[in-house]
Amino acid sequence: MVVVGGGLAGIAAALRAAEGGARVTLLERRGKLGGLTWSFRRKGRWFDNGQHVFLRCCSAYRELLDRLEATPLTTLQGRLSVPVLAPGARPAVIARSGLPAPLHLGAALARYHHLSLRERAALGRPALALRRMDLGDPALDEVTFGAWLASQGQSAEAIGALWNLIALPTLNVVADEASLALAAMVFKTGLLDRADAGDIGWSRVPLGELHGESAVRALGAAGVEVLLASPADRLESAGAGRWAVSSGEHRLEADAAIVTTAPEAAAGLLGDGVLGPVERLGSSPIVNVHLVLDRPVTDLEMFACVRSPLQFVFDRTGSAHFDDPGGVPAAEQCLSISLSGADAEIGRRPEDLISASLAQLAEVLPDAKGARLLDAVVTRERAATFRATPGTAAIRPTEATPLDGVFVAGAWCRTGWPATMEGAVRSGNAAAAGALGRLGAVDSELAEVAS
Repeated sequence: MVVVGGGLAGIAAALRAAEGGARVTLLERRGKLGGLTWSFRRKGRWFDNGQHVFLRCCSAYRELLDRLEATPLTTLQGRLSVPVLAPGARPAVIARSGLPAPLHLGAALARYHHLSLRERAALGRPALALRRMDLGDPALDEVTFGAWLASQGQSAEAIGALWNLIALPTLNVVADEASLALAAMVFKTGLLDRADAGDIGWSRVPLGELHGESAVRALGAAGVEVLLASPADRLESAGAGRWAVSSGEHRLEADAAIVTTAPEAAAGLLGDGVLGPVERLGSSPIVNVHLVLDRPVTDLEMFACVRSPLQFVFDRTGSAHFDDPGGVPAAEQCLSISLSGADAEIGRRPEDLISASLAQLAEVLPDAKGARLLDAVVTRERAATFRATPGTAAIRPTEATPLDGVFVAGAWCRTGWPATMEGAVRSGNAAAAGALGRLGAVDSELAEVAS
């Protein structure tokens, strides 16, 4: 079996296929594994291309971490708690209690002073409606989440200061653009069906270590041949139900192929029309601004912001120095600002983004006002995710393709999840299961002919 692409979907597919007894070769165009979750070193510090988090309900991704023996490199909240800061206001906290869902968030929302008392009182109606929704109803993918929230009596302020706090980082578009189907999935699965589902986890080390290096070790132990710096140039029939993947001087023949690249690249490999109109999925960017300050300015591991261009901020000081034999410098703090749905920021000059982010940080963290900038860097993913707007459900392909023995995987495929790490892993697992099923069917046919 050949797996094309070494992101999370490809890693998951290759591991699952190898565990199922297949002989697997994985091709990755870059010199490292990890796909859209990667890291780089600059001036003695490690930075990630972007901040990626997971939830307790992300069962497939967490299982992959276990298979990579990487779970100890992450942290997972014992109980959901997100400080929410705003300029000129005291912090609020969205945290769950010990009550069962959906009552577990009631106390926190009742005290959420970034909204008025009337706005807080109106939150129950849409929350209960979301919990009752049938996620299989195709009509949910015909309207935007923002329009639906407005029909449920939610003000523009409530949408901006609460609903977008969750919708924007998970869907990578604001509520006014987002498909109600995907938004409902996020809120039901992550917050409303189970009390502990929304507990947040993240990596304590650079993502290149968590995913890339851990995957190299795990794939090697599973017997997967990994060819780095090996972009797939062509996929074609090799006859007798077999497929050939060409990569430079390599030509690999296999009984099954799994393509886990970006949708445009996958469509190019498979040929016109095989994946349908995937180009209509579009894309949405993410920008991250990493600031290294000459002193600690907050003791929060992470926090969210409202009424500010800032969205989520993470303390990555420990990760930046995870392999530093001298430990973490006492007089330094590295904060990473994650900006989802970053259409307005993607084209701005790095120096403008850095200076603006530093000023905005000082508006919510008083201790940041006198801090000096030691270093700063901006990372951009122009096509970080597909654009989660109404109508995308019908466009996202399943893992099976019309080509017998060829499968696709990626966060852009039809998993029911938005474009997340969980969605990528689920898709890779599904593609591997399909490919193993196909190989099993071929083996059965050969055995029957031989008998």
